[in-house]
Formats: sequence, structure tokens, C-alpha cells
Amino acid sequence: MTIENQQDIDGILKAGRVVAHVRDTMLNAIEPGMTTAELDQLGSDLLDNFGAKSAPRVTYNFPGATCISINEEAAHGIPGSRVIQAGDIVNVDVSAELDGYFADTGGTVVVPPTTTLKTRLCHATQLALKNALAEARAGVLINRIGRVIQRTAKQHDFTVIKNLAGHGIGRSLHEEPGDIVSYFNRRDTRRLHYGQVIAIEPFLSTRSTIVNETDDGWTLVGDRGNLSAQFEHTIIVTKGKPIVATLSQVAGF
Repeated sequence: MTIENQQDIDGILKAGRVVAHVRDTMLNAIEPGMTTAELDQLGSDLLDNFGAKSAPRVTYNFPGATCISINEEAAHGIPGSRVIQAGDIVNVDVSAELDGYFADTGGTVVVPPTTTLKTRLCHATQLALKNALAEARAGVLINRIGRVIQRTAKQHDFTVIKNLAGHGIGRSLHEEPGDIVSYFNRRDTRRLHYGQVIAIEPFLSTRSTIVNETDDGWTLVGDRGNLSAQFEHTIIVTKGKPIVATLSQVAGF
């Protein structure tokens, strides 16, 4: 969507604060022995308390309130009986509708003890998002977002997952512009426009560039032994720095 008035701004920011709070609370609650279903229930209860609806549920009938992906799972992991273990890399993706407005966000943590590789992967992915946000302003070619994400990944000896991408958002979960990819596509001549609402979500990986759907019809995985991380913000495009709707209340994200 494109912002038309102050009500639109307020609506996106309100939805953004909700999903950011849910994201942070879930990430902080992760501990060994917890199932992904238990973690998802926490997110579901929080959304209910805010009067928000899970976007993947209402849009795609996803079998969970949030997407929780672990280790070899890159995205769209279904909450269930899987037990979170020490050393797991866990991604939480939270999107919701509130009063007619949608916001989408995500983050990744390593359950202690971590390794140098896992720590570097999360750091590089978060840095890729930060660098992408710096490119996101009105009039800029959309492919500059992918270029800076890909450059950041390469600088840290990681790859980008090419078939997962950011997207427009606002009045629905997925809108135009679609396919805001994490690599440089020289053929993409689209430009960002003032007031556009988009979700930027780099996926960095230890070895995979493509992920595939598993038999459950949802979960996306890379090569055997692959690890990936994702960080995501919903933003409003301006002529300068974007307005980030999904900022954390905790310093650093």
C-alpha cells in the first residue's frame, strides 16, 4: 500500500509495535526443552491480547500463529512437537493484522551455547538488514536493496537465499511490489515510491542459495547441513531514512 493520510501511518505503526513486541517476547522466551508449539502458543496469546489476528492464519490458513524455523529450516516452519535444543538456531517470523493494517517482522537467535559460525551468521544477517534499510528511500531502484544484502553476505562469507524475498504490505500481508530479493537483479527497473509500505527480509545462509518445500507443504529447507538466518522489518518509505514500524523496544534491533 501507499500511505494516504495520518490514519494510515498510525495504523501501520500500531500493527508494527504489536508484532515487534510479540517477536521480541518469543525470542527472549526460547529455551532448551520447549516445543515450537509452546513457543507459538505464547505468540498466539499475545496477539489475542492485543486484538490482532495472525496474518498467515487469516491469509493462507497456516497451521500456526507464527512461523518458527530451526536449523535446516529456512522459513515457514510449522509449530509442533519439535523440541528446541541447546545450540539450535531459531527463527521466529511474526505477522499480524490489526484494525485493517498488516505488519511483518522476524528475528533469529542461537540457543546457547553458540558457535562462531552461528554468531557470525546472525550478525551478518542483521547487518544486511541494516544496510538495506539505508538504501530504502523514495526514487531508489529496488534492486539496490538486493545488491547491498548480497554484498554484505559475501563480505562475511555467506550466501543469500534467492527464492525468498521481501514484499509490499499494508492492507494485506503480501502486496506489490513483490519479490524484493536479496541479490542484485539488474533487470529489475522498479523504483521505490514515497509512502510505500514494504517488508525487507534478508535470508543469509551457510551454503544454500535455494530452498525447497518439504512434504508438509509449508516448511522450506536448504541443503543438508545448511543453516540460515532471517531478520525483517516493515517500513514506510520516505525521501530520507525510512520509518521503521517494527523497531524493538530493546536496543540493537
